[in-house]
Amino acid sequence: MAALELYSKFARVWIPDTTEVWRSAELTKDYRLGDTVLHLQLEDETDFEYKLDPKSVVLPPLRNPDILVGENDLTALSYLHEPAVLHNLRVRFTDSKLIYTYCGIILVAINPYESLPIYGSDIINAYSGQNMGDMDPHIFAVSEEAYKQMARDEKNQSIIVSGESGAGKTVSAKYAMRYFATVSGSSAEARVEEKVLASNPIMEAIGNAKTTRNDNSSRFGKYIEIGFDRKHHIIGANMRTYLLEKSRVVFQASGERNYHIFYQLCACAHLPEFEPLKLGSTDDFPYTNQGRSPIIEGVNDLKEMEATRKAFSLLGITEVHQMGLFQILSAILHLGNVEVKERGSSSCGISDEGGHLAVFCDLTEVSYESMAHWLCHKKLKTATETLNKPVTRLEAINGRDALAKHIYAKLFSWIVSQVNKALSTSSKPDSFIGVLDIYGFETFEVNSFEQFCINYANEKLQQQFNMHVFKLEQEEYMKEQIPWTLIDFYDNQPCINLIEAKMGLLDLLDEECTMPKGSDDSWAQKLYNTHLKKSSHFEKPRMSNKAFIILHFADKVEYQCDGFLEKNKDTVNEEQINVLKTSKFALLVELFQDEETPAALSSTAPSGRAKVGRSTQSFREHKKSVGLQFRNSLHLLMDTLNATTPHYVRCIKPNDVKAPFMLDPHRAVQQLRACGVLETIRISSAGFPSRWTYQEFFSRYRVLMRQKEFLSDRKLTCQSVLERLVQNKDKYQFGKTKIFFRAGQVAFLEKLRADKLRAACINIQKTIRCWLARKKYLRFRQATITLQKYTKGHQARCLCKTLRRTRAAVIFQKYTRMWAARRQFLRQRTAAVLIQRLLRGYTARLEYKRLVCERKALLIQRWVRGFLARWRFRRIKRAVVYLQCCARRMLARRELKKLKIEARSVEHYKKLNVGMENKIMQLQRKLDEQHKENRELSEQTRQLESQSATELEKLHMQLKTLQEVEVESRHRGDLVTSLQEELELVRRELEKSKEMVAELNEKNTLLKSEKDEMNRLIQEQEQQIKEKSELIHQEAPEHLQAQLNEERFRYQNLLTEHLKLEERYADLRSEKEAAELSKHDHNRADSGYSSSQSESIQSSVLTGSEVSSYFSKSTGQMAADVSLLLKLQRRVAELEKDKIDLQSEMDSKEEQLELEQTKELEDRQRVLGAERDYEALKRQELESDNKKLKKDLQELRQSLSKGLGSKLASPGGQTYKVLLEQLNSTTEELEMRKEEVLILQSQLVNHEGFKHKETGTEGESGDSSRSPTLGLHELNEDGELWMAYESLKETNRILVSQLQTQGQTHEKEVEGLRAELDQQQQMLSNSLELPHDARIQASLQHEISRLTQQNMDLLEQMGKQDKMIHKLKKHLKTYMKKFGEAEAGVDIEQSSPENMVGESGHTVSIVRKERDFQGMLEYRREDESKLFKILITELKPRGVAVNLVTGLPAYILFMCLRHADYANDDQRVSTLLNSSINTIKNVLKKRGDFETISFWLANTCRFLHCLRQYSGEEAYAKHNTPRQNEHCLTNFDLSEYRQVLSDLAIQIYQQLIRVIENLLHPNIAPAMLEQETIQGVMGVKPTGMRKRTPSFNEEGSHSLESILKQLDVFFYTLLQHGNDTEVVRQVIKQQFYVICSVTLNNLLLRKDMCSWSKGLQIRYNVCQLEEWLLDKDLQGSGACESLEPLIQAAQLLQIKKKSQDDAEAICTMCTALTTEQIVKILRLYTPVNEFEERVSISFIKSVQTLLKDRKESSQLLMDAKIIFPVTFPFNPSPVSLETIQIPSSLNLNFLTRV
Repeated sequence: MAALELYSKFARVWIPDTTEVWRSAELTKDYRLGDTVLHLQLEDETDFEYKLDPKSVVLPPLRNPDILVGENDLTALSYLHEPAVLHNLRVRFTDSKLIYTYCGIILVAINPYESLPIYGSDIINAYSGQNMGDMDPHIFAVSEEAYKQMARDEKNQSIIVSGESGAGKTVSAKYAMRYFATVSGSSAEARVEEKVLASNPIMEAIGNAKTTRNDNSSRFGKYIEIGFDRKHHIIGANMRTYLLEKSRVVFQASGERNYHIFYQLCACAHLPEFEPLKLGSTDDFPYTNQGRSPIIEGVNDLKEMEATRKAFSLLGITEVHQMGLFQILSAILHLGNVEVKERGSSSCGISDEGGHLAVFCDLTEVSYESMAHWLCHKKLKTATETLNKPVTRLEAINGRDALAKHIYAKLFSWIVSQVNKALSTSSKPDSFIGVLDIYGFETFEVNSFEQFCINYANEKLQQQFNMHVFKLEQEEYMKEQIPWTLIDFYDNQPCINLIEAKMGLLDLLDEECTMPKGSDDSWAQKLYNTHLKKSSHFEKPRMSNKAFIILHFADKVEYQCDGFLEKNKDTVNEEQINVLKTSKFALLVELFQDEETPAALSSTAPSGRAKVGRSTQSFREHKKSVGLQFRNSLHLLMDTLNATTPHYVRCIKPNDVKAPFMLDPHRAVQQLRACGVLETIRISSAGFPSRWTYQEFFSRYRVLMRQKEFLSDRKLTCQSVLERLVQNKDKYQFGKTKIFFRAGQVAFLEKLRADKLRAACINIQKTIRCWLARKKYLRFRQATITLQKYTKGHQARCLCKTLRRTRAAVIFQKYTRMWAARRQFLRQRTAAVLIQRLLRGYTARLEYKRLVCERKALLIQRWVRGFLARWRFRRIKRAVVYLQCCARRMLARRELKKLKIEARSVEHYKKLNVGMENKIMQLQRKLDEQHKENRELSEQTRQLESQSATELEKLHMQLKTLQEVEVESRHRGDLVTSLQEELELVRRELEKSKEMVAELNEKNTLLKSEKDEMNRLIQEQEQQIKEKSELIHQEAPEHLQAQLNEERFRYQNLLTEHLKLEERYADLRSEKEAAELSKHDHNRADSGYSSSQSESIQSSVLTGSEVSSYFSKSTGQMAADVSLLLKLQRRVAELEKDKIDLQSEMDSKEEQLELEQTKELEDRQRVLGAERDYEALKRQELESDNKKLKKDLQELRQSLSKGLGSKLASPGGQTYKVLLEQLNSTTEELEMRKEEVLILQSQLVNHEGFKHKETGTEGESGDSSRSPTLGLHELNEDGELWMAYESLKETNRILVSQLQTQGQTHEKEVEGLRAELDQQQQMLSNSLELPHDARIQASLQHEISRLTQQNMDLLEQMGKQDKMIHKLKKHLKTYMKKFGEAEAGVDIEQSSPENMVGESGHTVSIVRKERDFQGMLEYRREDESKLFKILITELKPRGVAVNLVTGLPAYILFMCLRHADYANDDQRVSTLLNSSINTIKNVLKKRGDFETISFWLANTCRFLHCLRQYSGEEAYAKHNTPRQNEHCLTNFDLSEYRQVLSDLAIQIYQQLIRVIENLLHPNIAPAMLEQETIQGVMGVKPTGMRKRTPSFNEEGSHSLESILKQLDVFFYTLLQHGNDTEVVRQVIKQQFYVICSVTLNNLLLRKDMCSWSKGLQIRYNVCQLEEWLLDKDLQGSGACESLEPLIQAAQLLQIKKKSQDDAEAICTMCTALTTEQIVKILRLYTPVNEFEERVSISFIKSVQTLLKDRKESSQLLMDAKIIFPVTFPFNPSPVSLETIQIPSSLNLNFLTRV
């Protein structure tokens, strides 16, 4: 496809931009040839017209498809250009937080300015052993590639780390060295790896400083060669340094610092040991306060000083030398404080008011006067004399600073030499890996001599890099047999010649330095005259005559000539050096010793420090130019690099503000151009950058193939497809194994694939939408018809209802209107009547009121008139009465007067007395009557008086009583009043109390409600407490179990460490002994290591630094070995102590658990007490029956012994019948008893047969006429002939059945062979259709599967045979016992009758002795070694597991132990146990295969269980039978040895787990992640990935079936060896944890594996593993739970990842994954197809926000090396020791059963 056709509508391109360098845009119109404008739409949806140059017509670069963005390798991009590289790096760095990216052979590392958890030991273990292209880009991947190539090719390697200041070069080099130190050997004290790592803090302290770009910038270059021995373990290292920035010692720019060591010294000034140095704050010294930035954020100089001193000590630099170093550094600081005062125009003097020069002289121990003199003077030598000339103040200051720089450079050189001495080794390294940490290309506003040297070095490195890349490209093309065309690449040899060739810049600079009056200006003029207009790489600035421009490979750089000569000379006053040489300070004198003799080019030469020759020529030798030294050292470096295989790491500084994960595109592009990344891209894109294997191409693009293009040969299929799709054959080439594509062709193929898939998707969508629409239409139509049906019915019903309602309404209206009219009439009539009534009532009331008023008026008138008449009458009456009274008074007075006169006359008296007598008589009578009445009355009166007197007395009494009552009443009244008052008070109180009662009632109601509430709460709390108690009761054992597991884990880790220390100690001892034996030969061997003896000595030396130090002749190193051994012993003692403590804790916790379990058992026993009582009664009854039977048996024996006579033994006799009845009854009873009763029954049968034969002989002697041949019935009376006949028939039947079975078996085998033959023929016919390679692969796979199936069948047959053997052995034992008893019976037959009674008793006792073994084995002491050799050392697990009883060696050892215990031989017990343990350890050390370890794990556990079972402790004895309890140990308590055996079992278990891990580990990632278990779902990611050349030959692909088969082998082998079921479950759980951890770790480190389809594959594989567990009945082993992180990771890959609800669902689901793992998977998620979408940054941030409260480990990877704590639950053996038979095949004839 033509390139112009790609510029169609919707195509995306990159256009230049001033702010973002490149900006993305989309074409809104197709481009046609001749167009001058491209119509684009930017990402912000603004239209833009991009103008094209009509002459060149350079189109903007195309943008890669989104599916290719974020690739691990930049060369995998379809379009290879600068914007694609920048965009890919930006997406990976800012969005995915990935700092490493491959670019061909380069690893691009971007400084994140943030600490990342990707450098731990777990990451190192994950990358160890992996190919470079298999894992995500990492510095560890490059390190692993270098390490493996060194091991494979036996060729030296080098890692070149470059970049500008602040890009992270030092950190990358540090991590590379850490990787080598970790993977090259195990950690131990004083190892060389630790020394190599310890050199980093020292070099950072003396060579790193804070700059404006970096807080820890390396101000020198270094090349570290790490030496390895033949076993690829680090044995030493060597460091070379380059171009130390000495000017920083005396000058720092604003915002920068001096070297870290000065600030660390000032931070320690307050310490006692630093007080003699007279230091202070950094502000007190000009050499440390010029930058005004003495503090680095997040750095503690005091702690850094501690780390530096610790590193010095680790490298063997003593405290004396350290204080000497600090003394010299302090002297440099004080030297900078020396003030120089001007004395005239040409002289000066020292003003030492602060005493700094005196302090400097004291610290350096030199003469004050000499140093003060030569600071202000210099010596001039002429031909005849020597003159002392004073110098100016400026010259003196420059001389002082030059001296300070020179001292520091010498000190730096000495420290480097000491580091090299500490890292060196007496053995010659077999190979090495060099790590070059060197400055990258630099360009500043003002560039001087330092930048010139740096850029010169980068020109040399870039040339080497270009040649290496060109070479690799050529090798790849030739390997694939692709026609090689010369690729044009930038050759910077002319630029290098300009600098270093004859008459080059360095030559002219050295020449100018030798001139007496040479200057920077004259040198600049020489440059212009020599190179201007003659070299295309040299230019002159327009506006300057003191500068020049060099066209480097990265950029143009303008250098200022000022200072070039001075820096190249690097002059120091010779007399000042001589004064320092006269110092009494030994270390200072040692620094300048190298100036006494000519020095060869060494590791300190490249650092810019000049060399001085003889004392008379020292100054001349010192004047050797810095440029010449740097050129020589650079040539040496290039020779070293060219002799190695280089690996490149380019460090990029993302921004200048040190913001984390922020990429400045301008700075990034500038560095990409400078470090050669874009040059690599250009070289790759010039050829065929995209490379696919035929299988990958077929898997990816088979959607573009037609049916007729599918061929058996993948190569021919791909060729036919490409010829049809891509017409231009120059766009691709076919290699042997790969297809090579030009740049952009993969994008074109992806476009075709996407269009095809899009069309297919549209077709599918069209069909589905049509189906959905028709389905929807039919559903709507049916719904419409249904609605219409129901609507019409509803309308009809509504019409009918309306008609009925209308008729009803008419009726309603009729009656309603009638009712309304009647109601209106009645209302009107009622209203009329009411009105009339009211009117009439009103009229009547008015009339009534009028009448009432009239009547009231008449009444008033009447009363008024009556009142007036009465008033008038009364007045008149009063007047009349008054008049009458007055008249009558007057008349009365008159009458009175008249009467008074008449009374005085007789006549008057007579008149008066007329009728007086009558009257007197009458009066007399009346008087008598009255007297009579008076007497009666007097009597009555007396009576009354008496009565009244009594009554009076009563009344008096009553009166008194009343008076008393009155008094009392008065008193009572007072009381009443008081009581009334009290009553009032009481009433008030009562009211108050009522109120209080009311309140109390209210409160009571409240309290009741509260009480109810409290009761409810109490009930709830009780329920909660109950639930909590139940939960605690449930969780407490779990918590205790967790604590116990944690303690076990710690304890078992300590055991592992203890075992490693023991192995290390044993190795050291053996190596030491070997070294002592071969010491003399080693001394005689030459240094070339030519003899094999010296090589063996070297290999033993290289095992560890301790042993290598043993070979040195110094006694100090010998003492170091002794100290190391003492340290190891102390460490072992500490570990033993920790072990004892942990064991005691574990025992206490186990005792607690046992107590709890005992309590539970007691409770259960109480519940089951009745059952036990019943069983006890039943057992007693059985025992009584047994005793009765024994008694009967004894009586029977007596009767037999007494009935040997002929008269009692006749067959028809009564005694014989009784005996038969008793025998039959005893036989029926004894069939239900144990083995002893069966033996007794057989003896009785033998006795009866003997008696019958005896009677038969007697009969013959008595009756001679009887025939000698008896009938069958008569012969069968004793049962012998009949039994023989029946056994013969049974044998015949068995033989017949066996023959029939064999015939059927043969028929089945023939049928199976025929089916297999048909299958083979079918497979052969199918394989003939395949290509040759596929045919071989298919045949191999079929053969492997066939052999595996046969192996499984054999294993099953072996298991069946084992069962059959066990069954036959049991039968054999029974028959052997019967046979022995039968032989005893024959002996009885052959004996005489006289001795029958004694022999019979003797026979019984013999049988009992033969039967009653004690379960012990006796052996002689001299046979002990033979026992261990046969039983442990030479025993083959396979033969024992198949043919013998499981755990037989353990049983034999324990039976031997029982005999030693029985003999009370403590020495034999100790020897037996210790020798057994040590022999097992040695066997496992020599033969560490899985079968051996599994076998001895089973036997060790069985031995441990036997020690527990027969210990006699109640906890174990309750599981035994009474017979087994009789075999318990009696004399020794072996509980301590039980712990030792438990530790041994733990060690064996851990070794077994490690062996399983080593077998499983290589298969896990390919089977679980790489194999396409679900065909057609995965697909290959469209990267055209350019994988690295694998370090080792690729093995066959591993499948999940291979893992399952391997698990089957593990499982059945463990069971076959007799391992406990619980142990097998723990092993399976550990295996599944390893599978989960390795798979998840690979998933987290492989971006190409994080996709939706990969999640589906993982889910499928996990289901297969769960089905395997289900098939083996291992669901409760915890293996499924160990797979939970992997299951959740697979779900995370498949779940929707867009909305906030999705984020919450992820947080809820992924409980077994850490936050780091969840975020990592989300960032690594990569779409495989264009229809998938990436996870947005906002979504990842929302997930992080939801997970921020989680408290969990920040570790990214799972620890695949962790081993769960193992437990060995007590499993008593049902086998009785006395029944164990030792097979003769073991050759243990010297063992005797007791």
